[in-house]
Amino acid sequence: MPRSRYQVCDPDAPHFFTCTVLNWIPVFTRPETAGILLEALQHRQEKHDWRLYGYVILENHCHFVAQAPKLDEQIARFKSYTARKIIDYLQEHRVARILDQLRALKKSHKVESEFQFWEEGSHPQILFTEDVLRQKLEYIHYNPVKRGYVDLPEHWRYSSARNYQDIEGLIPVYRSW
Repeated sequence: MPRSRYQVCDPDAPHFFTCTVLNWIPVFTRPETAGILLEALQHRQEKHDWRLYGYVILENHCHFVAQAPKLDEQIARFKSYTARKIIDYLQEHRVARILDQLRALKKSHKVESEFQFWEEGSHPQILFTEDVLRQKLEYIHYNPVKRGYVDLPEHWRYSSARNYQDIEGLIPVYRSW
C-alpha cells in the first residue's frame, strides 16, 4: 500500500505542498518568474475552485496550502502550466545558463520535453486539524525569516504573511477556516 503521507488523500481537506525547481536552481529571483507563479495561483482560485490558505515563493521553491476538487490533478496542471510559462520566459529573455541546466539535468524518462523545470512530486501532506494548518502557515511565513532575508514575515513580498496581518497581499488567500 502506498504511503498516504505523500498523496492527496482527501480533496476536501487542505494540503501542504512544496514545489522545488529542478536541482534547486534559483529561478524566482526575477519578479517576472515569481509573477508567473502568483498569476497561476490566483487563476486556480478564480477558475478552478482552489482555496489557497497561504503561500511563499523563495528563489528556488515554493510552499503553499491549498484545497480543491481533484487536487492531485490540479497540482499536476499547475506545475505543467507554470513550467511551460517560465521556460518560455527564459527562452524569450535568452537566459541560457539556466536553460542549459534545465536541459542537462532533465530526468531521462522525461521524453516529452526538452527541459524539466520542477522536481518530481510535491509531497502533499494532509492537514487534519486547524492547529496543524496554523503550524504549516507559520512555517511557510517564517521561511524567509529563517533564511535571513527579512526580519518579519510580512516584509517578504512573495508571501501570504501580509494577508494574515491585514495588509494587502499580492494575491488573496482564503482565511475563513
